[in-house]
Amino acid sequence: MQLSWQWPWAALAGGLAAAAVVILIVALARRRTPSDALRVFSLDDDLNTERASRLFRLWRWLNRLAAALLVAALALAVALIARPATVDRSEERSSSRDIVLCLDVSGSTLPYDRQVIDTYRDLVKHFEGERIGMSIFNSTSRTVFPLTDDYDLVTEQLDAASKALKGVESQDDIDHMSDSDYQRIADWLEGTQNRKDTTSLIGDGVVSCAAMLPGFAYGSASADSSGTARTRAASIVLATDNVVSGTPTYTLAQALDLTRKAKITVDGLFSGPTQSEGEATTTEMKRLVESHGGVFLTQSNGSSVNELVRDIDERRASENRKARQAALVDDPAWFATALVVALAGWLIVVWRLKR
Repeated sequence: MQLSWQWPWAALAGGLAAAAVVILIVALARRRTPSDALRVFSLDDDLNTERASRLFRLWRWLNRLAAALLVAALALAVALIARPATVDRSEERSSSRDIVLCLDVSGSTLPYDRQVIDTYRDLVKHFEGERIGMSIFNSTSRTVFPLTDDYDLVTEQLDAASKALKGVESQDDIDHMSDSDYQRIADWLEGTQNRKDTTSLIGDGVVSCAAMLPGFAYGSASADSSGTARTRAASIVLATDNVVSGTPTYTLAQALDLTRKAKITVDGLFSGPTQSEGEATTTEMKRLVESHGGVFLTQSNGSSVNELVRDIDERRASENRKARQAALVDDPAWFATALVVALAGWLIVVWRLKR
């Protein structure tokens, strides 16, 4: 990582002050040194012996080493005053995303819901900092688990959902289920069919999912003000076939208008048979999702639901990394270590000189 200095002017001031002190010390030392004319004796004669000469050379070498270590320590201290810093991305790698799985659990979409759940069960193993929640809807909505980064809880709930939906591929599978399997599905879906003669109210489901995210509020005025304060990327993965039966409180278009004002991205995953991908309801869903800044994917290109879900997750993770602001943090790194080493060496040399 590239090194930069937060207070370069402080280093300049410290360097000038250190230079001034050194110059002052040298000047005072010269003033105290007697001139050659006033010298009445010399130590040269006493240092003519081999041992004395060797000790004198050692003393002089240790003095120079002590001076060099002190200068190095002073230079490192000045460098630390300038606050060396680097752009830290390691702290930002833990993602700041909020993800809500928003699953249509009408009869035609249940087989695809299980594939979405299984994929996120695998993805959660690699999450670091993401918060995830799940809501299911039909005529009404139910929160399976709230927004959380407790991945043990998330895995437990996704395991239970996957187990409940195991073997649900068609109406024929449901007809031939054992009573215990059927009851397990009924228990899991409880709370999503509280309105008679209506199914798959998609707009209402999206709004309920958005309400799980911080900063979302019903109504355009509140949404406008709440979205501006969002600090985490928020997205909804909507899995549905967009076949509505009944009169919803919110249409899909109205729901997407609210999420956009709250700065929540809604990605659409068509959960239906491939032969239905060309129908008007599918085309309308694609148009609405993409016009509101989301990604809409189908299985028409041969990709499995697993691959589509991973594609959406990778796109959002990439955008989240690009949207992050780099943090400039203090990084004394080797400067502090070198300063400690220089001072320790200087103390050892000074101790040796005193001996």
